[in-house]
Amino acid sequence: MLLGGDEWRRTFDAYERDAWRFEAQPTYTMPKEADNVARFLHGEPKPADHNARWHERVHAYVTSGRTIGRVRVVRQPLTDYQRYQFAWGIPGNIAAGEDIRILDATQRDYGLPLSEIDWWRFDDTHVVHLNFRPDGTQISREMFAGDTSPYLEWKRIALAHSLPFSKYVNELG
Repeated sequence: MLLGGDEWRRTFDAYERDAWRFEAQPTYTMPKEADNVARFLHGEPKPADHNARWHERVHAYVTSGRTIGRVRVVRQPLTDYQRYQFAWGIPGNIAAGEDIRILDATQRDYGLPLSEIDWWRFDDTHVVHLNFRPDGTQISREMFAGDTSPYLEWKRIALAHSLPFSKYVNELG
């Protein structure tokens, strides 16, 4: 089942305990971010309200007792978009309450479906695929109807081999 904007928002907001994302695309091409990515690449300062709506949502999830997190897959060298995420996106998301870890797949794939598909897993029962074109443009969001147990194993592997964002950045030097 495809999830349009309103249905996607309702599905996301309905989770009860844990929302977790496997984020593997090297670049995301999102019209709402284009201006900010360009500003970042030109060396401009980050706007004070950057990503404020997402931060408000994350904070509301966390204060209601729910958790939200993700593992961001990268390969060296980082893409321009990943550098933008590291500088402008991820630190604010963490400050809002999101647990973000980095899995460096430069040398190894860990048996994970890297770059094939991104997905959210909600309450260890529902999986939503995020489908993208090769340029990082999202095509659709689709509720997965099959066996979700492989996703639980992939989550376990990703968490076991990833580092907290701040530790990963410190190790980059």
